[in-house]
Formats: sequence, C-alpha cells, structure tokens
Amino acid sequence: MTLDIPALQADLQAKGIDVLRLIFPDVLGITRSKDLLVSQLHHTKSPMFCQGVWVTTTGGDVLDGNDIMTSGLPDLLTQINPDTLTMMPWEPGVAMVVGDAFNPDHSVSEVAPRSVLQSVIAQYTALGLTPTLGPELEFYIANYDEENGWSRSLSRTGRVYTTGESVDPGGQFLNLMRMLDGMDIGVFAGNHEFSPSQYEINLWHSEALDAADRTFLFKTAVRDIVAHTGKHALFVGKPWDDEGGSGFHLHFSVVDQQGNNIMSDGGQGLSEIANHMIAGILENAGAIAALSNPTVNAYKRLGPDTLAPYRANWGHDNRSAMLRVPPERGAGTRLEIRLGDAAANPYLLIASVLAAGLDGITRSLTAPAPVAGWAYEDNSAPILPMSLSAALDMLDSDTVMRDAMGNTIIDVFSVLKRDEVRRYEDSVADNNTRDVSQWEIDEYFADY
Repeated sequence: MTLDIPALQADLQAKGIDVLRLIFPDVLGITRSKDLLVSQLHHTKSPMFCQGVWVTTTGGDVLDGNDIMTSGLPDLLTQINPDTLTMMPWEPGVAMVVGDAFNPDHSVSEVAPRSVLQSVIAQYTALGLTPTLGPELEFYIANYDEENGWSRSLSRTGRVYTTGESVDPGGQFLNLMRMLDGMDIGVFAGNHEFSPSQYEINLWHSEALDAADRTFLFKTAVRDIVAHTGKHALFVGKPWDDEGGSGFHLHFSVVDQQGNNIMSDGGQGLSEIANHMIAGILENAGAIAALSNPTVNAYKRLGPDTLAPYRANWGHDNRSAMLRVPPERGAGTRLEIRLGDAAANPYLLIASVLAAGLDGITRSLTAPAPVAGWAYEDNSAPILPMSLSAALDMLDSDTVMRDAMGNTIIDVFSVLKRDEVRRYEDSVADNNTRDVSQWEIDEYFADY
C-alpha cells in the first residue's frame, strides 16, 4: 500500500492536528511509540526503531531472540496505517495511528505481532472465511504513591454491574467513556465490575485485524487517559490477593464470502464448522494459555471456583467453562473464549485463538460433549497449565501454533518469557504461592 503523505498531512492539518503519535505493539504487548510532527511527515515516511525493542524485557534487559543482539541490533521500519488513525480528545492537537513493522529490507517482520496476526487471517481468507471478533476487557483503576505503594481507588465491595457516583467518584470513569467515544474505536458500554475499582468496557465486534487494532488503541488510550488524572489503569491479571482477576474475553465467529454467520445450524444448534472450531480451541488450549496468559501473575487468576478457567472444557451459556457458547443464534451465534488475561497482547491472543480454530476446521475435529453445571467439577476435561512455565512447554511443542504463526514469533516469545520465569524464581522464595509477590508488582504494574 502506497501512503499518500501530502493528503494525510492536509487532512490532519485541517483537523487541527500538528502531532501524529505512531504506536505499535512489542512482543510483550507494551505500546512503543514515536511522536511525529505533521509538518515533517514528508521527511519521515518510514520512521525507524531499533529491533532490540522485540527482545527488551519489562526490566529493561535486552535478550538475544532471533539473533537480534548478535546481528548488531539492526533497525526496523514502520509504516503508518491510515485506517487506524484516531483522535486523542484528551490531548488537543494530537492524533494516534497504528504502524506496521518491517525489516530493514522492507520485508515483513516475522516478529511483529500485527504481521503475525495478518498471516493467520490470510489462512482463513484462503478458505473463503472471515474471522469476526468482539473483545471484552476488565481493568482496575489504582492509586500509587512512594510512601504507600499501590492501592485500589475504591474499597467497598458488592458493586458489580453498577455505574454512577458510588463507583465513580468525581466522574473519572464517565470522563474515560467520553474520551473513548471521541476516538471512534467501537466502545459502546461500560460499568463497574465485580471487585472494587474494577471496570469493564465493551467494544463492538468486527473483522479480526480491526478488532485487534481497536483493542490495542483502547488499552493504550485507557492507560493514558487515566494517567492524566493522577491514577493508573492496571491491565494486570491478578493485582490483588483479596479480589478477583481481570480477564480479556474474546467473542469469536466466522462468516462466509457473502458475509453470513455460519456458526449456527439454522435452528438452536451449532454448525459443523462451529463444532470443529470448539474442538481445535480445546485441543490447543495449553498453547493458547501461554499467549493469552503471558505473565507469571496471570496464573494466580486461573483455578477452581474463580470464575476464570481451570479446565479445557466448553458449555452452553456457562461462565464456569473455558469456552462459553452464548445463547444467541442466527447472526449472533459465536464462541466466547474466557481464558484470556487482561495483560495479553491482543494480536498474539487473537492469532493463537484463530490458529487453534483453524486447526479444528482443517482437520474436521470433533468437540467433546458440553459440560453442564459447575464446570470446575468436570473431571473428564484436562486441567489447563497452572504456571507460565508449564504453558510455555505446551506452546513450544505445539506444531499448530508454529505452523500458523511461525517459529520466529514463538521462539522470541519463549526467550522473553523463560527469562521472566527465571527472574521470578530467583527472586521469590516460594514459587508456588498463590499470593501476589512484590516482584510481580515491580515487574508488571508500571507496564500493564
């Protein structure tokens, strides 16, 4: 795609925009960015970054995944995606846009999460299918000061599914909703969630790449908007020992070339292709866990009787299962994958779910019977990996993920995360505790 820089400059300047913030996700899902002066865009057609960003840990160490260190830390090039451009109502004169990342020779980067997702989507396109996704994310709003550390902004419990002053003193959440609405990224509803100072915001469904872009823009914006108020948005899976975790639920369906949802059998049942997708997702659940629960902390959210998944099972309108099938049929027929952690990189989480669903479709896998009742007691279904290390073992050996997403991204992700596990185990005396350690607070709270 050739970018018309003069037309982009003219459009931005007509809207009073003099700074364009180019953002892209690193492998960890952290937002990397550069502010570009709109008046100088004709000189900065392909802004450059160091490829060391792909292998930089949250602690600032640079590792040697994909030989990036040994090859001398070469550049990566970025290209603006004008379709993702959005205003930043809380920053007058600034717009935000997602960038694609390329190697120095302009070839597609096999490490760039957005490119990885595009390659998986292309495999659906080859089958005449379009994956459609609707994300739901939970997060906390927290206080931080040097003397007292981190704390929740609210303390009273029992306010699930509420809005207004009692759960939003000063209208901070209301302001957040208004700012997000001004971005036009598909936000349509929000409320206080189960735990004090925990919130959920819903986004409309759309085609997979657009859904991932909007989720990335959403997480980036929420953190920035909340930071403007002196507080912090935490997309950390399990920030507090005494309260619930924050999930990243994904509603997933496929449509045919005519745009028809093909997940229903025409009545109240599911189609064969939906059954195949369920089977593929369950069969590859361990590998999905690594990419959808990408931190040591994430596994303190999962477990029995947590309203987060514990077993690789599915059920009809059953929120205790890993995969829930909501009751809507016809155009609303879909799967809800409830495994994801709020800290997940949206591009890699979506790519892994799509890869698993594709495996089910291409091999015509058959799903097990749906679980009924409290799914944690379903002894017929395997227990999900309960640590990042165990999940990485399953990801490393999963040929479906490697074939669909590429060896490079899996290997680089594993290098980063194995180092994370090592640093955690070196720093925490009891590695098996379910308590949130100071190491996790230091490692994750500032970046997720």
